[in-house]
Amino acid sequence: MAFLVLAINPGSTSTKVALFQGDVVILTEEISHPRETIASFDNIMAQFEFRYQLVKEAIATTDLTQLASVVGRGGLLRPMAGGTYDVNETMQRDLEVGVSGQHASNLGGLLARKIADDYGIPAYIVDPVVVDELDSVARVSGNAHIERQSIFHALNHKAVARNVANKIGKAYAESNFIVAHLGGGISVGAHRMGRVIDVNNALDGDGPMSPERSGSLPMGRFLDWAFSGEITKTALHNEIVGRGGLVSYKGTNDLRDIERQIQDGDQEARGLFEAMAYQVAKEIGANAAVLKGQMDAIILTGGLARSAAFVKEISQYIHWIAPIMIEPGEDEMAALNEGAQRILQGIEKAKVYQGEE
Repeated sequence: MAFLVLAINPGSTSTKVALFQGDVVILTEEISHPRETIASFDNIMAQFEFRYQLVKEAIATTDLTQLASVVGRGGLLRPMAGGTYDVNETMQRDLEVGVSGQHASNLGGLLARKIADDYGIPAYIVDPVVVDELDSVARVSGNAHIERQSIFHALNHKAVARNVANKIGKAYAESNFIVAHLGGGISVGAHRMGRVIDVNNALDGDGPMSPERSGSLPMGRFLDWAFSGEITKTALHNEIVGRGGLVSYKGTNDLRDIERQIQDGDQEARGLFEAMAYQVAKEIGANAAVLKGQMDAIILTGGLARSAAFVKEISQYIHWIAPIMIEPGEDEMAALNEGAQRILQGIEKAKVYQGEE
């Protein structure tokens, strides 16, 4: 049965809204929020009523009498297994206080719950960035004071892995994949039988360099920089996440700019392009070791997977490991809808968020 589902995805300067009948898009709108408007709020939670009213306006002329559920993008909650979760009181409380940090996505579950309550229907979130399914061995950092964390593009990772599993005639829970999400941040994960057992923390900029993130840095040189007295902690963080990667070298986070510079004969741009692909390939190779060479496919996804040249550059290193499948871009709204539809159709059961043990 094709259920009517409303999906809500709050970002830093926009709120995306989409209405689905099964997998068919009935309505889609991206509501832009001027930076000066967002800056006028004291914090993320103060934006709730503002965004709620805009979402209500976006759906005001649509017949929602048959609406079955509302699904929101998951925020910075406590670590949890992947899946679709009911937005319960514990989750609401953790989103409101920002238990793992403040981000616009924290509003996703709250907006979904509020609108769902208006219609007396369930509210869900799907595969938030804090999905944590790491094997215990993957948590060991090498220093007793620090544990490796799982924070990555879980929603798109899981969605494309399910899609590819369907294409090859297998269940996601019976498949092994390496998924590389190639965007402003890059996350590369080892998916074993439906669980992401190892992945770099893309939020903090670990792993390969990306258009906006430094990737893992030489520790000695990093410590010298951090304690040089020439840079604050906040500025240093910004150099790693936001002003790292291609931005650090060339002042742009757009791979198309780099490709144009290469065409114009810029050798530095060519070297950076090759280095970023090289680092992604190395991370894929590391995950091949994690899966002990047993994988059905390597999946390249995210916005950078639209670049045939970048995909080709990565592929020259990894083509011998496993078949490469390209799933360019990311469709977070469709992924949210698919998570809700699986629950409504009885394919899966909604999970219960427990919060602090």
